[in-house]
Amino acid sequence: MWPVPLSVFSHRARLLRAAVACAVLLGLAGYLAAQLVTGGVGPPRCVVRAGGVQVRLSPEQTVNAATIEAVAASRGLPERAVTIALATALQESGLRNIRHGDRDSQGLFQQRPSQGWGSVQQIRDPVYAAGQFYDDLVRMPGYSRLPLTVAAQRVQRSGFPQAYAKHETEAVVLTGALTGRSGAALSCPGPPDDGEAGDPVRVRAALKREFGPETEARPALAGHGGGQQAAPSPHTVLVPVPKAAAPGRAGQRGWEIAHWAVAHSDELRIERVSYGGREWNARNSGAGWRPAKGISGAEVRIDTMR
Repeated sequence: MWPVPLSVFSHRARLLRAAVACAVLLGLAGYLAAQLVTGGVGPPRCVVRAGGVQVRLSPEQTVNAATIEAVAASRGLPERAVTIALATALQESGLRNIRHGDRDSQGLFQQRPSQGWGSVQQIRDPVYAAGQFYDDLVRMPGYSRLPLTVAAQRVQRSGFPQAYAKHETEAVVLTGALTGRSGAALSCPGPPDDGEAGDPVRVRAALKREFGPETEARPALAGHGGGQQAAPSPHTVLVPVPKAAAPGRAGQRGWEIAHWAVAHSDELRIERVSYGGREWNARNSGAGWRPAKGISGAEVRIDTMR
């Protein structure tokens, strides 16, 4: 029997090691891909769950979506207007307030200064940009009955009018949560625990700017003591929920404000939002909205970081 050269064993060993390494790398790649799809790795994501559908967005995208909805609410526009606007912004910018685009296009809706949408500075303001979009949309007779692609295209005049359709399902889910029709449906990671305090004055100013100046938002009272009048709490904002004529509309308005606060939690350093017997806490945001005692439906309580 002829002896087998040692070089043959060495070659086979190298092939075996290479095969094992490839298998490990493929397995790792598959795991990472699955985790990325489900949100297990990568930057923190906000999650909207409604009607058996789940939508994941970055905190930046969620803030912009909440602002688009709030501007519609300030104008008394229907949910269909919000859905059209969100689908449009998803297609045009991915719900990001970008500084570039086709030719001189800017911002969430890729509006162009050269076409009369406003200055670059104005278009880069999400509140202004959303308002400009809605101004054009409501000039269209019967826009709420049109197919989404038709309504969006008549405002945007895009070179790819059918592209808006692919975002309609996602936009409908977001609309249900952001308008408050789907309660306790939105959760975000919240601000980092880095010691930076929030500012209730900024929260109240943002509420009034986006939902309109008539939106009531006041400091909570720290309590009575020594016969003196209660002092404002330095970290809490209370937003009363007005009684609505339509059944269930008061609760919907409460969740509209509560979800807005969670969406803005990173930007405005919000730690806790409470409404309707539930509470969202940035320190345990993965649990979403948890049942909480003593939380009424008469007001939304927003606590900033201390």
